[in-house]
Amino acid sequence: MHETYQKFSIQAKSAAEEILDCIANNSHFTINCHYDADGITAAGIIAKSLSRQNANFHLKLVKQMDQEIVDTLSDSIYDTIILGDIGSGYLDLLKNMKKSKKIFILDHHQINGDVNEEITQVNPHLHGIDGGKEISGAGVTYFVAKSLDEKNIDLSPLAVVGAVADMQDKNEKRELDSLNSLIVNDAIEAGLLKAERDLIIYGRETRPIHKALSHTMNPFLPGLSGREDNCFALLSSLSIPIKDGDRWRTIVELSNDEKKKILSAIVEHMTSKEVSASPVMNLIGTVYTLINEDMWTSTRDAREYATLLNACGRMDRPSLGVAICMGERGSTVKEVANLLSEHRKSLASYISLITEKPENIERYEHLAIIHSEEFLNENMTGAISSLLSSSETFEKNKVIIVLAKTKNGEIKLSARGTDELIEKGLNLGIILQTLAKRYNGNGGGHKIAAGAQIPESNQETFLSDLKNEISRTLSE
Repeated sequence: MHETYQKFSIQAKSAAEEILDCIANNSHFTINCHYDADGITAAGIIAKSLSRQNANFHLKLVKQMDQEIVDTLSDSIYDTIILGDIGSGYLDLLKNMKKSKKIFILDHHQINGDVNEEITQVNPHLHGIDGGKEISGAGVTYFVAKSLDEKNIDLSPLAVVGAVADMQDKNEKRELDSLNSLIVNDAIEAGLLKAERDLIIYGRETRPIHKALSHTMNPFLPGLSGREDNCFALLSSLSIPIKDGDRWRTIVELSNDEKKKILSAIVEHMTSKEVSASPVMNLIGTVYTLINEDMWTSTRDAREYATLLNACGRMDRPSLGVAICMGERGSTVKEVANLLSEHRKSLASYISLITEKPENIERYEHLAIIHSEEFLNENMTGAISSLLSSSETFEKNKVIIVLAKTKNGEIKLSARGTDELIEKGLNLGIILQTLAKRYNGNGGGHKIAAGAQIPESNQETFLSDLKNEISRTLSE
């Protein structure tokens, strides 16, 4: 094992030993995890691990850490706090709690502040490991869970789901590497996961082939994305059977020859449209299959599973996602599938509102600011900024910043960069962390993806400073 990985693993083991001591002393735990898909899988891993130790705990999913949440934790009856996929950006808040509590932070975001003796922090950044690319929040909790008890290796597929949910497979090979690859290996060796090079098309387990192909938006395939009829015609022209008897076939059932035919036909189609066919290669990558899940279900493919959980968080039902991670299936999955459908409709509606109102977009050389404060649900800023950032047609290779107003009247923003901008020195997590603090807010995240929340009264000057800081960084 790489030396830095070893140091991280030792830190996770040390935290696990402390947690076991707390359990032995009959501690009452409160678990707070981030409400996105990575945080939900982290919550599932922690909850399952503590359940197996017969520990007493209460679980809550949160959108961020702020003074109100910290005060609630301080005043609660729980003497031990575990934070999953959140916490490292809020150390100054946490170490100034009114009442002394034991705190475990299991996070992968960039660190802001210092810990005190009450705080045990497990974070890859402490060892020079990039938490934005090399391990997710769920992955950090998995390393601790595995150290609590070896049988928690059966939770490794959840950590894989958390990693793809946080888009840590967005590299040239479209696969999980670094610390994530150690988790993948655990899952494979335990007979729980299959990892193979294949077509990465959403709905590969659950949708008819032509429907799955037509729902491919990243990369966008002109004439095919959003066009079921054209996808059906393409497959028919290749003499590829769409049905097996009365049942629609899925991507996962295609033979290798059939997949090659489809890829070649898509390349030919793109060339005929005088569009670069190079994005088609993004359809090939490592597919992670949870082999203990039933065939043709949305929890069998890691990326589809992640999308389900993401919808739970964004639609204010994260507890449903945790239930799935804890093993609930049947009606719970059906309920989440309905949520996902609503979520997709919301996303499409918001994207339309943004593109139909160009006057709401401030465009600069290095960034675009989308003023959606009057109509965008605060839960959707991350999803919208990610969609726009990955779009081939919207402000390519710029920082995308999406704004919304929170229920308590503050301004929430999500920012997304690109790999090319990161190579030029951009670090959105540090920029938002620093500026939000200056303007009485909270912020942070990763180099490529970050967020902040600030008082509305500070919005104008905050955005001006943000624009200047991003421009300064990228102009050097």
